[in-house]
Amino acid sequence: MKKVLKILLGLILAAGPLYFILPGMSMASWGRAAVNLIKGGITIIVPLIGLALIAMGFSELKE
Repeated sequence: MKKVLKILLGLILAAGPLYFILPGMSMASWGRAAVNLIKGGITIIVPLIGLALIAMGFSELKE
């Protein structure tokens, strides 16, 4: 069960930043600089974590 959970969590983390990139997001009142920093960090870090979790899940499925 942990293997499938890692894959699902990885897919969610890889696709999650799309919410922050789309127009009309809920954090628009924070100011442009803060929002750009958050969008940039999430856009880079979270998908990488998601890909790592997907790779870990697939490697455990082979065992």
